[in-house]
Amino acid sequence: MLIVMKQDATPEQIAGVVEIITAMGYEARPMPGRQRTTVGLVGNDGRVDASRVEAMGGVAEVIHVTKPYKQVSREWKSEPTRVPLPDGTSIGGRDVVVMAGPCSVESEAGIMAAAHAVKAAGATVLRGGAFKPRSSPYSFQGLGKVGLEYLAQARAATGLLIVTEAMDAYGLELVSEFADIVQVGARNMQNYSLLKECGRQRKPVLLKRGLSATIPELLLSAEYILSEGNPNVILCERGIRSFDSTTRNVFDLSAIAVAHGLSHLPIVADPSHATGHRDMVPAMARAAIAAGADGLLVEVHPNPERALSDGAQSMYPEQFERMMREVSAIAEVIDRRVAIAGGSAT
Repeated sequence: MLIVMKQDATPEQIAGVVEIITAMGYEARPMPGRQRTTVGLVGNDGRVDASRVEAMGGVAEVIHVTKPYKQVSREWKSEPTRVPLPDGTSIGGRDVVVMAGPCSVESEAGIMAAAHAVKAAGATVLRGGAFKPRSSPYSFQGLGKVGLEYLAQARAATGLLIVTEAMDAYGLELVSEFADIVQVGARNMQNYSLLKECGRQRKPVLLKRGLSATIPELLLSAEYILSEGNPNVILCERGIRSFDSTTRNVFDLSAIAVAHGLSHLPIVADPSHATGHRDMVPAMARAAIAAGADGLLVEVHPNPERALSDGAQSMYPEQFERMMREVSAIAEVIDRRVAIAGGSAT
C-alpha cells in the first residue's frame, strides 16, 4: 500500500503517517519525490485498515498495490531509479553505461589487455568472471580470489569499475570486497538466499533474467533484494531459451520496454549471451539502445579463439570499438549519451 502525501504536506504530517503505520505493526518507508512524498507500507497482509491513514492531515490518497511485487513497481515509485556508481556516473538516467570485457578472468596479462582495450573504446565498467557457473563440471570454472585480485589490478591501472558474479551467499562477501557491481547470474536469479544477502549489502546488484523466467518472475527476484533494504538493483535482459537453435538464446527485446513500464528499476541488455555469435552482437546492441536499454553488457576478448569460455560470442577489440561508435550515434538520436567516467548526464 502507498500513501501519497499532498504537495504541501509538512514534515510533521509525514512523520505522523509513519508513526501510525508503525503503530499498526508494519514498516513505513518514506520516499521523497520531486513534487511530493509517498510513504510505502511494507508487510501488508491484507488486514490493513486504510481508513486510519486516509483522513490524516497531509494525505492526498491511498493506493493499493495489487501486483505480487511491490517495491519494484511503478505504483510504488513513479520516477525512474538511478543507481549511482563510484565513478560519478549512474545507471537509469540519461547516460547509457557500457560494461565490457571477457567472459572469464583467465590471466593477469589477459584481463589487463582487455581492460585497456575496452577503456580506449569508451566503456566505463570492466566485466569478467572470477567464479563461473558452467553447465559442465569439466569446463573452466574461473580463478576465484586470484581472478578478483587481477580485476582489482585492472581497475587500478585503468580506472574502470568492476562487475563480477557472486555464485552463492557464502561467496558474496568476498566478491563484494572487490566488485563495484555484484552480478547475479541467470542460473541464480531464483537463488533466494543469495538475493536476500545481496539486499543486506549496499553494493549495486546486476540481476540477470533466468533462462526461462518471465518478466514478473524477474521482478519478484528483484523484490527480494529491495525488501532487504538495497534499492540499487539493475535488471538485465540476456535472452531466454527457445526451441530454435539458430542463436544461443532468443533476445527478448520487448522485455526492455515491458520492464520499464512495470518497474522503476533500470534495465541493461546482454546481446552477447542473447545471440551467442559475435557478429550478431553489434546489431542487437544497437537495437537494445533504440528500445531504451540503460546500458549494455558485452563480451570482448583480446584473442577470442583462445578464450577459455564463450569465445564464439566474444568480440574482437576492433569490433567493439566500431560498435561503440554506432551505439553512441543511436543514443544521441534519442537524446541520451554513452556514459563518460567522472560525471553523469542529467
